[in-house]
Amino acid sequence: MNKTLSIGLAGFSFTIEEHAYIKLSDYLNALRSSLDASEADEVMHDIEIRMVEIFKDTMAKREVINDTDVEKVIAQIGSPEKIEEQEEAYYSEKNTKKSYSAGTGYTDKKQLFRDPERQKIAGVCAGLAHYVGMDITAMRAIWLGIFILGIFTAAISSSLIGLLYIILWAVLPKAETAADFLKMKGKPMNFDNLKNESNKLVQFANESTQRVGEIYIENKPYINNAGSGLWNVIRYILGGIFALISFSCLIGVFVIFGFMGNDSFPPINQMDFYFDSSGMKYIIMVMIVLGSLIPAMLFGLLSMKLISPKTKLRNTGWVIGALILALIAVSTYFGISMAKKDMFFKGHKEDTEEIAIPTNSDSIYVDVKQIAIPQNFTGYEDDIYSDKISVYEKDWIHVDVTRKADIKTPYLIIKKEAKGYNIPLNASVPVEIVNNKVILPNYIKYPYDHRFRDYSIDYELVIPQNAVVIPSKKDGINFDGDTDGNGINDNEEEDNDDENGNISIEKNKISINGSTIEYNSNDKDSVIINGKKYQKEEADKIMDTMKMDIDKMKDVDIKIKDGKKEFSIKTK
Repeated sequence: MNKTLSIGLAGFSFTIEEHAYIKLSDYLNALRSSLDASEADEVMHDIEIRMVEIFKDTMAKREVINDTDVEKVIAQIGSPEKIEEQEEAYYSEKNTKKSYSAGTGYTDKKQLFRDPERQKIAGVCAGLAHYVGMDITAMRAIWLGIFILGIFTAAISSSLIGLLYIILWAVLPKAETAADFLKMKGKPMNFDNLKNESNKLVQFANESTQRVGEIYIENKPYINNAGSGLWNVIRYILGGIFALISFSCLIGVFVIFGFMGNDSFPPINQMDFYFDSSGMKYIIMVMIVLGSLIPAMLFGLLSMKLISPKTKLRNTGWVIGALILALIAVSTYFGISMAKKDMFFKGHKEDTEEIAIPTNSDSIYVDVKQIAIPQNFTGYEDDIYSDKISVYEKDWIHVDVTRKADIKTPYLIIKKEAKGYNIPLNASVPVEIVNNKVILPNYIKYPYDHRFRDYSIDYELVIPQNAVVIPSKKDGINFDGDTDGNGINDNEEEDNDDENGNISIEKNKISINGSTIEYNSNDKDSVIINGKKYQKEEADKIMDTMKMDIDKMKDVDIKIKDGKKEFSIKTK
C-alpha cells in the first residue's frame, strides 16, 4: 500500500504516489533552474502540457501515477544532465546548427494543425505544407492555381475549393502551444525543442503586438476620424428616426383633440354612446392622449441627445414620471369602473314568450315591420339610435321553423337573452299578428342603462305539418328549417339548387338558375347581365364564373322557348 497525493499539471488533476511525486517535483525544479527567469513560466507550461499528454497515454485505465510513469516522462523530455550537455553542445556549435543530443532530428509522426505564425488567411496552407514536407509558398500556389482553374473550366468547381478550405479552417485545430508546433513539424518533444519553440512563440507574440501597436499609432488619426464619422452617420440616422416617431405621436395627440368634438367620427361616436353619461368618454380620451404624449417625449429626448449631445433640458425626468403616474392612475380608474359594470351584469338572463296565431289557413306569411324612430334620437354606429334614455337597436331577424304533427294552430315563440342573470329583461319587441300574417320588427327597444347587456332576440315559428311559410320579403329575414313543406331544410335545398340547375333559353335571353343574360344583335360590344349592361371583356369574366357553376351541376333542366313552342331537356 503506497501513500498518494493529488497534484495539478497545466490545469489537469492527477493522483500520484508519494515517491513518484518527489521524483517528478525534483525533475521539474531541475528543469526550471536551467531556464532564465524571463522564459521559465512559458517553457515550463509547455513542458507540463507535454507531461499531461504522456501521462494520459501511458496510464490507460489506471488512475494513479507511479515511478515508471515519471521515468517515461523524463526519458522522453530528457534528464537534467542530458539537458546541460545539450545546452553546451548547442552554444559551442551554434553556427553549424548541429545538435548531439538524442531526439533533435525529425520524426515521421506529424499531426495536422493550422500554423498561425505563417498564416495569410487562416494558416491552412502553412499547416498542410508542414504536414507533407512541402514549401509553404508552393502549397499556396497549388491551391490558388486550382481555384483559378475552376473559374475557367467545368471539370473543377471553384466554389467547391473555397468550401473545402472553409471546412479545413473549421476542422483543423490551431497550433497554440510549443508542443503543438513540435507535433506539426514532426520534431521530438524533448526539453530543448520545447524550450526553442516556446521562445519562438513568445518572440512571435511580442513582435505581433509591437507591430499592431505601431500600425495603430501610425493610423490612429485616420481610425479615430473613420470611427467618429461612422458614429456620426449612425447617430444622425437614429436621431432622425426617433424625431419622426416623436413627431408622429404629437400629430396623433392633435388629431385626437381635433376629433373630440366630431360625433360623426366612428370611434368618438361609439364612445359618446357607451360612455357619455358617466364621463368615461373623457377618461378614455385622457388615456389616449397620455399614451401618445409619453412616447412622443421619450423619443424626442432620445433624438435631441443623439443629434445634439450637449443640449441640456431640466426636469424632463420629473415630467415624464408624472405623466406615467397619471396614465397609471387614469387606467386603474377606468379598469375598476369597467370591472364593476361587468360584475353588475354577471351571468345571462333568458326569457321566452309564446304568441298564438289564430288562423285556419295552411299558409303563414312572415313580413318585416318598419319601426318608426323619433327624430330627436341620435344615430350611432352599428345601426343604433338613442336619446340617452332609450335605445333602438337594429335586429337581424332570424326565424327557426319547426313542424309538429300534434298541433292545429301555429304559434310564435319569442326568445330574449341578455347579460345580467339577476336583472329583469326590459326589451320591447313589438310583434304583430294579423290573421295568418306575422309581422316582426326590424328594431328592438331597451333602456339606455342596459346598453352593456348585449340583448339578443330569436324567433321560433311552430306550425302544423301541412302548413307552409311564405316570406313577404326575401331580404331582411333569415329562415332556418323547412318552410315549403317538402321535408327538406331550406339551407340544404339551396345547396341542391346549386347542383341541380335550371337553364332557360329564349329569344335574345338565357336564364341560368335565376341569372339572366341578354344580348342585342345591334350592339355586339356589350351584354346585359341581370339587368346591368357590361362591356364585352368584363361580361366575358362574369360569364366564365357562370360556366364554372354549370360545370358543378349534376341534374340540369334545359327549357327552350320559341314563341308559344317550348322544348324541355332533362339530364342526369
